[in-house]
Amino acid sequence: MIMLPCRLGAPRPGWSRAADIVVIGSGIAGLTAVLHLRRELPAARVLLVTKAHLDAGSTRWAQGGIAAALAAEDSPADHLADTLVAGVGLCDPDAAQVLVDEGPARVRELAELGARFDRADDGSFALTREGGHLRNRIVHAGGDATGLEVERALITAVRADPAVEVIENALVLDLLRDADGRTAGATLHVLGEGSRDGVGAVTAPAVVLATGGMGQIFASTTNPGVSTGDGVALALRAGAVVADLEFVQFHPTALWLPPADSARVGAQPGGQQPLVSEAMRGEGAVLVDASGQRVMAGAHPLADLAPRDVVAKQMSRVMAAQGVEHLYLDARGLGAATIERRFPSITARCRSVGVDPVTMPIPVAPAAHYASGGVRTDLWGRTTVPGLYACGEVACTGVHGANRLASNSLLEGLVFAARIAQDIAGAARAGRRRDPVPAAPVVGRGSGLTDPAERAELTRAMTDGAGVLRSADSLRATAKVLAGLGDLRVSGATVTAGPPAWEMTNLRTVATALVAAAATRTETRGSHWREDFGDRDDAHWLGRILTRLDPEGELIIDVEPMRPAP
Repeated sequence: MIMLPCRLGAPRPGWSRAADIVVIGSGIAGLTAVLHLRRELPAARVLLVTKAHLDAGSTRWAQGGIAAALAAEDSPADHLADTLVAGVGLCDPDAAQVLVDEGPARVRELAELGARFDRADDGSFALTREGGHLRNRIVHAGGDATGLEVERALITAVRADPAVEVIENALVLDLLRDADGRTAGATLHVLGEGSRDGVGAVTAPAVVLATGGMGQIFASTTNPGVSTGDGVALALRAGAVVADLEFVQFHPTALWLPPADSARVGAQPGGQQPLVSEAMRGEGAVLVDASGQRVMAGAHPLADLAPRDVVAKQMSRVMAAQGVEHLYLDARGLGAATIERRFPSITARCRSVGVDPVTMPIPVAPAAHYASGGVRTDLWGRTTVPGLYACGEVACTGVHGANRLASNSLLEGLVFAARIAQDIAGAARAGRRRDPVPAAPVVGRGSGLTDPAERAELTRAMTDGAGVLRSADSLRATAKVLAGLGDLRVSGATVTAGPPAWEMTNLRTVATALVAAAATRTETRGSHWREDFGDRDDAHWLGRILTRLDPEGELIIDVEPMRPAP
């Protein structure tokens, strides 16, 4: 039996604020949701809550671009086929169809909003390829600064709307629910000044989670320091169903740095590693070992453009066999002009640590990058808790299956954020929304916290036992470490409730749920690689692993078979 806290230990709210919709998170999903909500419901009170500053999430770090069937020789059907192949049998085909059908319009809409995408000589979008795509369909900006440009355009639009209230530096704590179990808002902690300082409550009949990923549960990740799984942990404590947590994508090419050099390259606190975009391989760069031998030659028909899980696994095999900590990405064949024009940010970052991509191969190694699983939603972003929605990386819409296709992540945020706004607006126009009254917290196992001093132990255990390489033994050892972390529910605990303890508790909650799901799936599929079960097993595991907490805090695991294809 695995037990987790049903709510965080925190002071009672000292202030409150009412809204019609609360959006939590300011990446591409959260900002898009706000803009579409304002368009659909101009009279609604929309409150945007973000953990740090508006531009501090994962979106700004996205380099490669956004995938959409925009070329004359491309089609949504082709994009769908590539998405389903990458998902290794576990994509929800209806959700993937929505993604590819509605994606092109959302990208054009973003351009109309002011996002300055790179263009070809004729004015059309400049399109490139990435791993798993059989056609050029990746829209990019600033060469390798797509996320930064998208974030700039969205934030500019949100700030231009005086009707959108923004609360920055606010860590969401727990969902508020009414007596019927419907969403009634959320509690949060604001680091600021004035009446909104400290723990408060925002009441609303609809809450949109767009809190991003959970990469900080690993010692090495491309995610920023704010990606501590807050949304997934909140949803679990609220009783929502979470799906596919075992499928964490490790990006094959994070810039490898000796520990002493991490600070010099601008890596953020919490282990964020700089990303070397997959688009560099799309332009022709190749993975090699120290002797210059091709790593992906013969490993997959697409070689260096194989899906990310294939590349990460092959790299891990070679690294283990050679006893090395990293391999190399050789982009020298692209030439100085292409490297500096297409990848200015990567070039500058590499040169800041003494690696010149024009003349030297780039040291790279896999790092935790993207969670394909998350809070389970339907095609309109609705979770299993009425009034609670989720979009972006925190959500599991089903489009990614066992392995996200490159550059489908930003597209998913755009598409499903817009659909959430449509659903909320439709319910409001039909008179199906009511002003909820938050009920007293459900009496269950109660609140809990985990000692933040043990964060490094958690992340190292997750990387060693639940990273790219997994087995029953490694997962069992990781679960033992997680269970043994300092539990502060006992009376007389000396650790103060606050952001470090709340984040640590979220990390432990999500890590524990992930390890349980990974131990349950005894096969290798997509980004979930079991050394002791090395083959895909459709006879037993063509289905999704669902995770939830019961009212007492017990972790419940269910397996849901995939629907038969029509």
